[in-house]
Order: sequence, then C-alpha cells, then structure tokens
Amino acid sequence: MAGPVAFFAVFFAYPVAAIVARGLEVDGVWRFGRIVDVLAQPDVRHVLWFTTWQALASTALTLLIALPGAYVFARFDFPGKQVLRAVVTVPFVLPTVVVGTAFLALVGRGGLLDELWGVRLDTTVWAILLAHVFFNYAVVVRTVGGLWAQLDPRQEEAARMLGASRARAWRQVTLPALAPAVAAAALMVFLFTFTSFGVVQILGGPAFSTLEVEIYRQTSQVFDLSTAAVLTLIQFAAVVAVLAVHAWTVRRRESALRLVDAATTARRPRGTGQWALLAGVLATVALLVVLPLAVLVQRSLGAPGFGYYRALTEADGGAFLVPPIEAIGNSLQYALAATAIAVVIGALAAAALTRRDAGRFVRGFDALLMLPLGVSAVTVGFGFLIALDEPPLDLRSSWILVPLAQALVGVPFVVRTMLPVLRAVDGRLREAAAVLGASPWRVWREVDLPMVRRALLVAAGFAFAVSLGEFGATVFIARPDSPTLPVAVARLLGRPGDMNYGQAMALSTILMLVCAVALVVLERLRTDRSGEF
Repeated sequence: MAGPVAFFAVFFAYPVAAIVARGLEVDGVWRFGRIVDVLAQPDVRHVLWFTTWQALASTALTLLIALPGAYVFARFDFPGKQVLRAVVTVPFVLPTVVVGTAFLALVGRGGLLDELWGVRLDTTVWAILLAHVFFNYAVVVRTVGGLWAQLDPRQEEAARMLGASRARAWRQVTLPALAPAVAAAALMVFLFTFTSFGVVQILGGPAFSTLEVEIYRQTSQVFDLSTAAVLTLIQFAAVVAVLAVHAWTVRRRESALRLVDAATTARRPRGTGQWALLAGVLATVALLVVLPLAVLVQRSLGAPGFGYYRALTEADGGAFLVPPIEAIGNSLQYALAATAIAVVIGALAAAALTRRDAGRFVRGFDALLMLPLGVSAVTVGFGFLIALDEPPLDLRSSWILVPLAQALVGVPFVVRTMLPVLRAVDGRLREAAAVLGASPWRVWREVDLPMVRRALLVAAGFAFAVSLGEFGATVFIARPDSPTLPVAVARLLGRPGDMNYGQAMALSTILMLVCAVALVVLERLRTDRSGEF
C-alpha cells in the first residue's frame, strides 16, 4: 500500500487541500461560516438537487441499455465483434465538450432530428441523459462484460437441469457472481455523471447546471474562489457519502468463482430470441454510438479538399504556438506514461485490497481510491498549479505533470476492473503453491497473473482511453507549446468561425481513429490464445 498511499497523498490530497484552503482562509482565519452561507442560497440547493437527480437517472438508464450489450459481447461470437467493441469504447475517450457538440448536432436547432421530424431536444434533460448513456455505455459493457465472459456457463446450465427456469437460474447463479462488477460499473457511471461538465454546459443551457459547471463558473467567470471552494467541499462530501453507502450495502463476495477462458464461453447466437437480442444491441449501438460519431466525421469533411485537416498543419500564432496536428503526438506520449503509472499504482492497490488479512485502513482505502472521479477536475487542475510550484515538488514546468493528472483518473478504473477477478481467485491455490515452496512473487506470477492478465489488459486499455480524453485538469496544466487533443479541440471550439469549428471536428475525428486503432490492437492482445502474453 505504500506506493498507492504516497501517490494519492502527494498528487491528489495535497493539491485539493491547497486549493480549498486558499478559498476558505482569509487573513489567516478559516471562515467555515461561508459554507453555511453558500448552502443557504436557493440556487445552490437547486444545483445540488439537479446534480444528484440527473446522475441517478443517467446511471439507471445506462445500466438498462448497456447490460444487454455486456451480455452480447461476453457470450456471443459474431463477425466484427472486436471492431465493434472498440467502437463502443471510443465515445468514452472523447472530450465531453465534443460529446455535447455531437449531440447538439443531432438534437439541437438544425440538427438531424430537427431536419427530419422537426423535433428538438436541446436544453432538455433528455438530451443530457442520452449523452451520458453515449459517454458511459462502454463502462458497463467492458467492466461487467469482462467478468461475465469468464464465468463458467455450466454453473447456470446445472441450475437449469435441476429444474430452475432461465430467469431464476440467472437471478440466483449469475447475478450474484456479477454483482461486484455491476456495482463497480454503476458507481463509476454515477461519479462521472455527478461531476458532468461539458455535456451539461452545452446541452443544458441556462436552465440546468451541475456542481461541476457551477464550480467552473465561480472560478473562471465570477472569480469567486471562496464560493468555488465551498462547492468543492460539498461535492467532496457528497462523493464520500455515496462511497460510504456503496461500501455498506455492497459486500463483495470473498468466495471463489469458477473462472474459465473467455474465448471458450462465446458462441454463435442460437434461436430466435438470441438473434433478436443481438439485433437489438446492434441497433442500439448504431443509433446511440455510431450516429453521433458519424456526425463528427461528416462535419470534419465539410471543407473541400480536406481543408479542415490541412489547416491543422499550420500554426496561427494565436490559440496555438505550434501546429494543432502536434497535439496527436503529445496525447499519445502523455497517455502511455499515464497508463504505465496507473497500471503500477492500481495493480499494487488491487493486490493489497484482495488480501484476507487486510486491515481496516486498507479496506477504507478501497473507497478513497474512487474520490478522483468525484472531485472537480477544475479543482485538481488549479491545485496542481498552486501546490506543486515549490521545491522539492516544483513540477509546473515538467512534462510529467500532465501524465500524473491523467493517471489520477486512470487508477480507479484499474482497481475496479481488477478487483472482481482478483477476489475470485481461489485462495487455496495460493496456499498450495506456498506450501510447495513458492515465494510470494512466484505465487503471484504462477497463480494470480494467468488468471488476471485479461483483466489487466482491460484495465490498461481503460487507463489509456481515459488519459487520451482527460480534459478538466489537463486544460490548466498543459503547456501552450504541448497541447493535448482535448485541449486543442476545446481551444478551437472556443474561437468563432467555421474554420475553427471544422478543425475541432477534424481533431475529434483523428482522436476517434487513434483510439479505435489502439483499442482494436488491445482486443487482439486480449483474445490471443497462444498463451505467451
């Protein structure tokens, strides 16, 4: 636990505490009464209520739509499965401002629905909910589907032979085994939607505002750091309460599950019902995921002769000191470094959390690992600038600052992805290896690693995808001569003119393609049956 604790203490707790202290401390005196004053404001209470309500609704809708997709990707084998799995993951790595813009093109004024049927959903809560499902669909599919694919289907078949109906066998055999993964996915979706910023900012209009949007407004527009600090504390307390309820209500099972090679559980659909389910999932993916992405591609090709793409190779000396195309290389380098950090820190934390003799502190750290997903990225970014500016932690001019910020968001995904599988490994296998003289390291290498390597690859893929699309903190710490793709897209969207908007769509399309290629490669590694990886 030493590595994970030190990492989160230095690069999360310290920066957040520094920015909150700067906002609440006046002339050396902490003004805690400011918290009561802010909570007494009707506008703040309305923002808090809407933030919670839309997060709960978004989480429920995402689970409802994505769980059938998790089953299809886990149990069915069909042509193009690996490519389609990569496609559904691409929205998760897109900057939220791009997600909001894509849905605005679909449901806003002059959008696809408006042109076809005269229907507009912008500035409504439905546009926000659908955009959140679009963004988080892959979280459920990959987190739940990753474990579902490794569950031995013969356990459910045995229940059917003993007289249980298909629904009862699934409810009493499969669902309890999937509960940790479903709970982990629901928790991640809730935290992402609870702290939603770009989607609500673009689609919600002035009628809807989340805590994250209000923190940004107080920080960058009103310049009221005191109110922003109070809202950060409110958001922090709400996230801690959610994690506490989650830890109290969801008791992860310590008993071993029967895990098998995922490649042996997938088969061709059989029967009308299974083919109908596959068709329904494919139609959902086409309408909810592919269509918004297609809008981005279409708009990036709006200028003749790939004009928007050619413009990316030119530096205008305004928003960029370098050609925007260089953001691609920057993003890949930062994402690879962040993935390495997240995998090391997350794997260490997951390994510690699976020990049966783990103390109360270690079990409590399990919940604390999720806090970076629930704390304002704006706060983290400003905290990096304020706290990490003096020796021995003067990192403001160092390139490593960006991967560190991105890894903060990647570590929870690594932990949540690896924990269900690590906890499902039969402890007697480790004990038998130890009795035969194997060292702890060899036990991990010979027993745990073969069982969890697939989950480790999924975790690395999530960390890489999250790092590519991280925007909230990166926008404050990325150097002007080394922008990332999301930062470059945001700068272009913030400037007027069709050329800037078209370049933003072109960069977004490039980001989609880069992520799709990386995820297809990951899928091939995950399905490699040679046994050498």
